[in-house]
Amino acid sequence: MTTTQLQHQHQQPIGSPFSAATTAEEVLAGLDLSGRTAVVTGGYSGLGLETTRALAAAGAEVIVPARRPDTARAALAGTGSRIVPMDLADPASVRAAAGLVREATDRLDLLFAVAGVMATPERRVGPGWEGQFAANHLGHFLLACELYPLLAAAPDGARVVVNSSAGHFLTDIRRHDPHFRTGYDKWLAYGQSKTANALFAVHLDALGRADGVRAFALHPGKIITGLQREMTRQEQVERGWVDERGTVIGADFKSPSQGAATGLWAATSPLLDGLGGLYLEDCEVACPAGPGTPMDDGGVRPYAVDPDGAARLWELSLAATGATPVPR
Repeated sequence: MTTTQLQHQHQQPIGSPFSAATTAEEVLAGLDLSGRTAVVTGGYSGLGLETTRALAAAGAEVIVPARRPDTARAALAGTGSRIVPMDLADPASVRAAAGLVREATDRLDLLFAVAGVMATPERRVGPGWEGQFAANHLGHFLLACELYPLLAAAPDGARVVVNSSAGHFLTDIRRHDPHFRTGYDKWLAYGQSKTANALFAVHLDALGRADGVRAFALHPGKIITGLQREMTRQEQVERGWVDERGTVIGADFKSPSQGAATGLWAATSPLLDGLGGLYLEDCEVACPAGPGTPMDDGGVRPYAVDPDGAARLWELSLAATGATPVPR
C-alpha cells in the first residue's frame, strides 16, 4: 500500500459527538485549559476572535500576533490576551513576532493558524511572492518553524491547527508557477494557498510526531467574516451568499462560533490523541472526495493530503523563506 493510500485510509470519521452545528463554547464545555499557552494568528477578528475568546474563557494563556495591534487590543479587551505585532506577508516581521513569543513563554501547547486572505487582487509581497500564497501559507510556515522548539517543549505534546478551506478543491499546488508570474486568477491563487495549508499540516505532523507535535488542517465551513473584505457586495450576491442588503441567505452558512468549533475540537479532543496529518470538517475527520465531488459536498481532495506532495511543498517553502528546518 502506498503512503497516499495509507493517508486516505486514515481519512475516515472517528465517531465525534459533535457536528456542523456545534459551537466553540460547546466544544470546550467543561474543559480546563489552565497552564496551557496558545498562539492564535488572526485571533482578533472573525473565527480567530471566537477561538481566542473560547480559549481564554477556558483558562488558557493566549498570544495573538496581529497586523493591526491597536485593533487587536480593542477587540480582545478583557480576555487577558497578549498582543504581538506581526505581518504574515513580511518574513522579517514574522521572525520578530516569533522572537517576542519566545520571550513570553518557554513552551507552546497550541498553535492556531487562522489568519488569512481570500480572492484578493494581484499583489506582490516580500521577495516577490504572490500575496495569498504568502499570507495564507508561507507566513504560517515560517512562524511554525520559528516556534517549533517551543512546540517540542510542551510537556504533554502540542497540536498545530491550520485553517484550510473547501477552496482547496480549486487546484493542487501549481509547481510550474506557484507565484502566478503569468495569468493571475484570484480564485486559483486562493485555492492553491488552501491546498498548501492542508499539505503543510501533513508534513509538519510527519516531522513533529516524534517530539509529540501533531498537526491538523480543517475546513471551518462557510461563514461570512472579514475574510470576504476584498470581495464586492455584488460578487457575494452572485454567489448566493448574501442578498442585496448584505444579509446572509445561504442555508448552509455557519455562525463564527460554529466556524471556530472544528479548530478547537482539533486542538483539544482526546479522540485525536495519537493521530495527526488529517483534514477535518464539522468537528470530524473528513472523508476523501472523489474527482467528481462538488466542493460544497465536503471531503478532501487526495492531492491535499498526499504525503509526497506535502514533502515537495515543504522543500519549496524552506527554500522560499530560509526558515530553520524542523529536525527530522
